[in-house]
Amino acid sequence: MAAATGNVTNQAVQFQNNGAPSRQHYGPNISCNGATMTFSPFYMGNHTTPFDDTMSQQSYTVAENWGGQINFMFPLDRESLRRCKAIAKQQHDKMKLNYELVRIDNCAKLQQKGFMLVPGSRVYHLCSDVIPISAFKAAEKKVLACKEPPKPWYKPWHKPNKCPLKQ
Repeated sequence: MAAATGNVTNQAVQFQNNGAPSRQHYGPNISCNGATMTFSPFYMGNHTTPFDDTMSQQSYTVAENWGGQINFMFPLDRESLRRCKAIAKQQHDKMKLNYELVRIDNCAKLQQKGFMLVPGSRVYHLCSDVIPISAFKAAEKKVLACKEPPKPWYKPWHKPNKCPLKQ
């Protein structure tokens, strides 16, 4: 009578990427899918010490598997992506305008209270271009004859130089 014995090892690697593209979020309810490349490395190791029927150690087995998977994903609907990016640009422009209006409002309130930022300080540039309309009109009258006004003609605390055209 003949007998046959054997072992079967069945190993598998499963990647859970689900085809998820990268998303760039540009504000509330604005997110655009972009192209993505992912790399997923893996390692499967198996170190075993088999025993026979009498519990005597017969051998030592080492099985090591290394590998990786690279995925490239990109959106196929380019019109949708273009539209999304246009909406994102509008959102960016809106946020930029809002920032400037809030900055101007806060600088004007600071000036109305009789305060100003110290010239040369790290935040001086934030309010350096905010001036009262009356100061602008007074400075404008002095330089109307010039095509290019002397710098800085719009700051009333600076004395303007001569007009560059009349030197």
